[in-house]
Amino acid sequence: MAIRTAQSSGRNRRVKRTALPQSDSTFLLEIGTEELPSGFLPNVLDELVMLSKQMFEGSRLKVDSLKVLGTPRRLALVVNGVELKQASLMEEVFGPPKSAAFDSAGNPTKAAEGFAKSQGVPVAHLVIKETPKGLYVCVQKQQKGLPAKRVLVDAVPSLLAKLHFPKAMRWNDSRVRFARPIRWIVAMLGKDVVPFEFAGVRSGQRTLGHRFPQKKRTRSPEAGWTIPHASHYLKTLTNAGVVVDPNERRDLIRAQVDKLAKTANGEIDPETRQELIEAAVFGVESPQAILGTFHQDFLSVPKPVLISSMKEHQGFFSLIDDKGALLPKFIAVTNMPWGDKKLITKGNERVLAARLKDAQHFFREDVKRSLAQRVPDLGQIVFHQKLGTVYQKVERVKALVGWFADTVGRPELKTECERAAWLSKADLTTGMVGEFPTLQGVMGEEYARYGKESAPVCHAIGGQYYPRFPEDRLPATLPGVLLAVADRCDSIASFFSVGMVPTGSEDPLGLRRAAYGVVRLVTETPLRLNMVEVFTQSSECLNAQGVPCKTANSIQESVAFIIDRLKFFAKQTSNLRDEVMEAVIRVRPADCCDIFDLLTRMRALQAMALQADFEPLMIGFKRAHRIVEKEQWQEVSVDPGRFIHEAEHTMFRSLGLAQRIVSEAVVQQDYEQALRALLELKVPIDEFFGSVLVNDDSPAIRANRLSLLAGIDRVFCQMADFSCMPSGG
Repeated sequence: MAIRTAQSSGRNRRVKRTALPQSDSTFLLEIGTEELPSGFLPNVLDELVMLSKQMFEGSRLKVDSLKVLGTPRRLALVVNGVELKQASLMEEVFGPPKSAAFDSAGNPTKAAEGFAKSQGVPVAHLVIKETPKGLYVCVQKQQKGLPAKRVLVDAVPSLLAKLHFPKAMRWNDSRVRFARPIRWIVAMLGKDVVPFEFAGVRSGQRTLGHRFPQKKRTRSPEAGWTIPHASHYLKTLTNAGVVVDPNERRDLIRAQVDKLAKTANGEIDPETRQELIEAAVFGVESPQAILGTFHQDFLSVPKPVLISSMKEHQGFFSLIDDKGALLPKFIAVTNMPWGDKKLITKGNERVLAARLKDAQHFFREDVKRSLAQRVPDLGQIVFHQKLGTVYQKVERVKALVGWFADTVGRPELKTECERAAWLSKADLTTGMVGEFPTLQGVMGEEYARYGKESAPVCHAIGGQYYPRFPEDRLPATLPGVLLAVADRCDSIASFFSVGMVPTGSEDPLGLRRAAYGVVRLVTETPLRLNMVEVFTQSSECLNAQGVPCKTANSIQESVAFIIDRLKFFAKQTSNLRDEVMEAVIRVRPADCCDIFDLLTRMRALQAMALQADFEPLMIGFKRAHRIVEKEQWQEVSVDPGRFIHEAEHTMFRSLGLAQRIVSEAVVQQDYEQALRALLELKVPIDEFFGSVLVNDDSPAIRANRLSLLAGIDRVFCQMADFSCMPSGG
């Protein structure tokens, strides 16, 4: 079933639309609600696509195209080319085996008669069919297709009941849960209403237009609009003042805000542009952007504060000049395209001024005390009831990040790293972060700079929470990276130590996100850290604070958790196969987990596995591996004096050369060189098995040959456990 999403090119209010063809095979569904949160709409529209496809496929109704539309007041589905009648279905019901249903003379037995009676057909209608289990009797029943309208009467309410929202509510006796109360439902197939009831609301063909009346129109916003035909939906909504297509609203908003930004001799802040556009798309039914201003005095407040105040509280776009400095202007997207723009602009300016005045007050009060003076206050903030206060966490992170600086060979950064860690959470005690939680770290950097801390300390404090999401940027400085890793590793170690481990898909403490951040920080910087030692250090810090460890194996569990996120990261970013990752992880020593090294090996092994020589090499290696494994042979000492065949000498020389090259390459992390050396063993291995019988009558010769094979197995295992790899690569 094709799903085509029409693209709107709208650059002004008059947008040319391609009208839906008038056909009785067009299906329309619109669910009218009270205002839906803008954040709910993208996911529920995606879900509506999926559930609609399932509904039509499950109902045996073919369609040509399917399109979802939506605004804060409505969710809509328009389907073209709906088959007006279900396809007939031939159902086969199997009964007893033929041998039990008919005797040797071909006469029906009581088993056949009983089966036929249970299916309501004469014995003569029984059919013999070949199955994987042999010949069985069956009844073939044709289920005639129903009219599409009749099918949709039952199918649509079931679809609506499956829609999921982050939060749902009940509002009447129907006990139906939905994001917001449902006020009307339109359901039409062509010009006919598809009648059903959901959440106490009967479906019909009347919709509501824009909440606010348009100029020169006397129609009440709540009077409603009758949709004469399902294919007239877009036209009707346009007349009702609603731009129902999110793509069209997005294009309109982009064009409007860019035009206003140009008028203001600035550009929209790129950090918040896309997020605010998406919020506006799903926050209005008919967008109209306006340009407003605020007083120059507010520019004395740090830029991130002003941007956050405009974004978080009002959903306003900030404007910057060509040097990145904030302009005393903003753009708002309103839901009043025909309203008094001057009046609307003045209202928004007044509201924003009050917000910025509050932010200015918070800033002036906060800077009266330095971050260092605020650190003791962290002892009054509980990190977690089982893990003490934020002050205790800061002490642990400080110790860990200092150890990091020494471990990665940058002891000159230790003092700055420890200072940054000590001050890293102090901004949690400020009024600004209390008002704008998303500014934690950002305000720490601002207040550190205001307090004359060194630039590396300021940058590290500001970078500690990056990356905030999978594709986010990393901290810009090494102290920032080390602090970010230390903070996340402490959280993982702390919660694992008290048995609070993520289960299933649940991750209320954000530990999977933290571990994914560690993987990115370590592998992309890169850092050479042994995660076993990291979590051992973290555990010692917890023990020093008297935190009781409820999980004896919490260190290895923490390491395994990081490896699990490494695999997820590797699959996402490099499309690494499961068997490649498993092959590398299996040869990891129990006391070492260098995730940068593991990822480098994985990528090299996958590249090797794609080469033409890999499959033949695996055939020979696995033959050697199976023999060694079966014999449980550990001895690798080989006596060349016991060789009989030239292939044994060749294998011995080639193996010795490969052993030297692989060992040196592994030490230098040159895994491509190591794998090339292993590929060179393909011909000697093949010649060995082609000329030599391992199970010689002489026990000494047999043992010598087994040791030679054990040497092959061991040199391969320096890189990975190749027994995990399929012979086909």
